[in-house]
Amino acid sequence: MAKAIKNKKTFKDKKKESEQDIDEKLGLFDMIPENCMICDKDFDKKDKKQVQSWFVAVREEEKKVNLYCPDCWERAQSFIKDLQEGLANEKKQQNS
Repeated sequence: MAKAIKNKKTFKDKKKESEQDIDEKLGLFDMIPENCMICDKDFDKKDKKQVQSWFVAVREEEKKVNLYCPDCWERAQSFIKDLQEGLANEKKQQNS
């Protein structure tokens, strides 16, 4: 019986934490910019296609929300991939 009570309390605690987490995330939703952070292209929150294709990066500690259009996001990802490959090649050359 004591175990059932403990499990019930644990469930309530987890539910409360998840509700708080959702509230925090919804609060950050209001902070989504109206333009791409890189190219300044306009973002329409009411356009379903844009909402589904644009990328949002949330920095919770800084309470900052960054928005990127698909083109800028793809360029950034490509740049990061090239950087990682370059570092990996450099490391291989140093180990040779």
